[in-house]
Amino acid sequence: MSSTDSKPPVKGPASYFPSIEKKYGRPIAEWKDLIRSQSGLKHMELVAWLKATHGLGHGHANALVAHTLAEET
Repeated sequence: MSSTDSKPPVKGPASYFPSIEKKYGRPIAEWKDLIRSQSGLKHMELVAWLKATHGLGHGHANALVAHTLAEET
């Protein structure tokens, strides 16, 4: 396959999604639903909640929150 036939690499928060699913065993849609269930919390509050409640690392939590909140705007 030539470089013109391949998809460009995923960038930004979504680049973390395969490793998040593999490491934590939940699909991204489920993580996004959990984030949306915490209405009223700000970005860093959501990151802290994912880390404390679900044991996510900072980078993974931040990527999920950033991507989810970007969809809301």
